[in-house]
Amino acid sequence: MEKTQFRITGMHCQACATKIRTALEAISGVASAEVTLSPPRATVMLETPIDEDALRSAVRTAGDYDLFRLGQAEEGNGAADTTSDAQKESLFPLVLIVGFIAGVTLLVGIRAGRFDMQDMMSNFMAGFFIVFGFFKLLDLRGFVETYRTYDLIAIATPRWAWAYPFVELTLGAAYLLRVVPTVINVATLVLMLIGAVGVGRALTKRQRIRCACLGTVLNLPMTTVTLVEDLGMAVMAGLMLVLQLL
Repeated sequence: MEKTQFRITGMHCQACATKIRTALEAISGVASAEVTLSPPRATVMLETPIDEDALRSAVRTAGDYDLFRLGQAEEGNGAADTTSDAQKESLFPLVLIVGFIAGVTLLVGIRAGRFDMQDMMSNFMAGFFIVFGFFKLLDLRGFVETYRTYDLIAIATPRWAWAYPFVELTLGAAYLLRVVPTVINVATLVLMLIGAVGVGRALTKRQRIRCACLGTVLNLPMTTVTLVEDLGMAVMAGLMLVLQLL
């Protein structure tokens, strides 16, 4: 039995790792395969020698992935590789984007000459949903695969994952145009609470998965920040419902 390690490129989520493992184990002569997302590696146990091109071909048929053999120096440097991947996973883009949306919301208030709380929350949520929906559409398939690893509705109904970015864009447009505010706030409250439950469930299980809030273009780790993001949006929607009743 021969153990060989490979570096994998193109993986976005745990679903990708599962597809690659299945493709490798389907090859005659492969006893078993273990694929990890962080670091992005495949450890293959070979019963008989197999050409690397055959392994690479199997990985490519599973999706937009590629496989490269690790040298001995790389195999013995797992800790450094893990650290490198951890550095690539940063919440900075998420914080920066939310900060920009908040900044634009503030500038709109300054330009209008008034800071009405309900108007400012509507503008912020409009920007939030439109920008976040846009990023998801940059790689819709990748978003769907990642989102389905933790969202409760998407796990049960794959079509929901495909529709979700368009739902966000619709909510963003509705907040911007102030269309049926009560309905939109109720929908946002429900969606964000369901999303928070899925994120909380993944965090409780200590799953190391990718956050799909900004799609797959940016490599964001799933952390409590994602949970705070969902709960924060739910709180704002709830506040806006209360303000409408006052």
